[in-house]
Amino acid sequence: MKSLSVNKLTKAGCTVKIWVADWFAQLNNKMGGSLEKIRNVGQYMIEIWKATGMDNERVQFLWSSDEINAKADVYWPLVMDIARRNNLKRIIRCCQIMGRNESDELSAAQILYPCMQCADIFFLKADICQLGMDQRKVNMLAREYSDEVKRKPKPIILSHHMLSGLTGQGKMSKSDPNSAIYMEDEEAEVNVKIKKAFCPPQVTKENPCIEYVEYIILPWFGRFEVLRKEQDGGDKVYESMDDIITDYESGALHPSDLKSNLSKALNKILQPVRDHFKNNAEAAKLLKKVKAYRVTK
Repeated sequence: MKSLSVNKLTKAGCTVKIWVADWFAQLNNKMGGSLEKIRNVGQYMIEIWKATGMDNERVQFLWSSDEINAKADVYWPLVMDIARRNNLKRIIRCCQIMGRNESDELSAAQILYPCMQCADIFFLKADICQLGMDQRKVNMLAREYSDEVKRKPKPIILSHHMLSGLTGQGKMSKSDPNSAIYMEDEEAEVNVKIKKAFCPPQVTKENPCIEYVEYIILPWFGRFEVLRKEQDGGDKVYESMDDIITDYESGALHPSDLKSNLSKALNKILQPVRDHFKNNAEAAKLLKKVKAYRVTK
């Protein structure tokens, strides 16, 4: 989804800065707070994006720790000003951006996190801020700050949809292998996960398989091909989500046919990623390291 979003922006003429947020991951205690492990994971993600066909000519990968250290005299006064102009309650409301709830017991580092993320937008001189809906609260904080300091133009917020977990339990969890497709999953793993996925017949709302088609397959290929036996309706090519929803809700498109063809499409997208991590020695070494890490909340 990140590659899709970035390629839409670069095609429109934008230059995209991807903030590889190593310090932020450390503040949020990812990988047990090990900066070395976090930087390996960040490099792994860069390799993934490149392998999926992200338009790298108009993309800059910037490591937060490097950029902040290089321009500390610009960055930290901005963070302090944002912190000074907002009360603690307002900042705590932004905890969702870290995967936290307002009721969670937060460390002092996690209180600092939203002020820094808000500052990033201005530090990077971003005209457009493209993140998931789960980051919306801090993006709105940035727009409010713009009003406060009379900064124009205010950053434009482009928020993408957050995919549901495949198990039907709401948002996907990276720590639950069954709720998400990992980018380096083998073909058989993808097939099993999609086969087990929550996909109630004739129900399209909060149906993760329908979401995958809508937000990944159709934007990626411009079509969704359903190959099936003649007695089950024969092959059909969908070019609009409306037609898919109509057929699925009527029962003309069965969950098993949706799932099997979704698996094929996902595996087609993922094959270049698998090839990259198998054929590139450095990428393979990096993947081995990352897979050995224990995920921390």
